[in-house]
Amino acid sequence: MINRLRQLLPIIFALALFSLSIWTINKELHQYSIQQIWHNLAAIPKSRKSLAILLTGLGYLTMTGYDLLGFRYISQVLAPRKIAFTSFLSYAVGNTVGFTAFSGTAIRYRFYGGWGVSSIKIAKLIVFTHLTFWLGLFAVSGLVFIVDPLTIPKLIKLPFTTVHPIGLIFLGLVALYFLISFTWKSTISIGSESIEFPSPIISISLIGVSAIDWGIAAATLYLLLPPDPSLTYPGFFGIYILGLTAGLISTVPGGLGVFETVILWLRPPSLSAPEVLGALLGYRVIYYFLPLFVALVLFIIQEFYNHRASKP
Repeated sequence: MINRLRQLLPIIFALALFSLSIWTINKELHQYSIQQIWHNLAAIPKSRKSLAILLTGLGYLTMTGYDLLGFRYISQVLAPRKIAFTSFLSYAVGNTVGFTAFSGTAIRYRFYGGWGVSSIKIAKLIVFTHLTFWLGLFAVSGLVFIVDPLTIPKLIKLPFTTVHPIGLIFLGLVALYFLISFTWKSTISIGSESIEFPSPIISISLIGVSAIDWGIAAATLYLLLPPDPSLTYPGFFGIYILGLTAGLISTVPGGLGVFETVILWLRPPSLSAPEVLGALLGYRVIYYFLPLFVALVLFIIQEFYNHRASKP
């Protein structure tokens, strides 16, 4: 019974956060109509939407850096185009559907395994990508929260008023990671494979990839917002990172609702809720659903090709 409850707690926590986010969004928008939101979405210039699509493509191309560095870590050679293809499918599906530990893992096993990478190496790659993802999140978020200590909305009821302490905690965890990686020389052996900490060069490179990745993602949403002199890109980047961090920690698929709530809370007063939500809807479609659609098409094409190739 206790084990069952432990398994259900993360799901209950995610559902509670999702429900709270929906309630908050509804409270923010109760005085506006759906037509106003759609009007603001349609009012986004086509040139900005097109540029947002281009940035989305560049963003997903940047994400392949995680797997490319992962293959360097596991000392496995595979054609970059195959790594990029599998990485894109994994992140396009995982970012939108959620449950990346399952969806992304299944895709990597399906394709990397089919291209001759051993199951143990794939497992090692998956552990690497998940561990270093959080390393990148803590490093980038920690630095942003120190440089731009945003005020935390009172509704969250945390024991501190700004994200500055969170930044210190995150950077402390990053420092601890590098301290352990420098001092812990032991390895864990699984068959013929050994698991050890990534080299400092690979870890620093991953933090760089994370910074570029989220910088492009923030720029995509920033382009869709109405121009506002009080909201510069550097200032918005801090808001975006806080929303992204909250969404990821919530475990809600794609941070849906949680991410939007943080952005709505921290928007400048000069931007109305329908304007921001219209931009957020456009961002969801362009940055999440469009790549998912492309990934599904590519997946079907690849499976059809594999089926034909397997015939005598």
